[in-house]
Amino acid sequence: MLTYERDGLAALADPTRRRIFERVVERPRAVCELAEGLPVSRPAVSQHLRVLKDSRLVVDHPAGNRRIYAVDPAGLDELRVYFEQFWGRALVSFKTVVERAQKEGQ
Repeated sequence: MLTYERDGLAALADPTRRRIFERVVERPRAVCELAEGLPVSRPAVSQHLRVLKDSRLVVDHPAGNRRIYAVDPAGLDELRVYFEQFWGRALVSFKTVVERAQKEGQ
């Protein structure tokens, strides 16, 4: 179960944070590269990355005097599992609607 501190959905609710995450998904990057073209400062990008890290959506590792951010597969998997519970229910509901429509059409 997702807790508030580790809630990836809440972390991705912020549009700037979502853009940062999307850039990290493309490939691992340093803060300065992630900040390019965004309407926020590097320190603000670092704060957004901290939220993403606390939510287990990104991990970081040192590379010289920089930190490189990459997707955290474990955290992303938590989100996938969360959404899959709805996907299964949606498919069952869809099947029920289709079968009912077929019976009514006969």
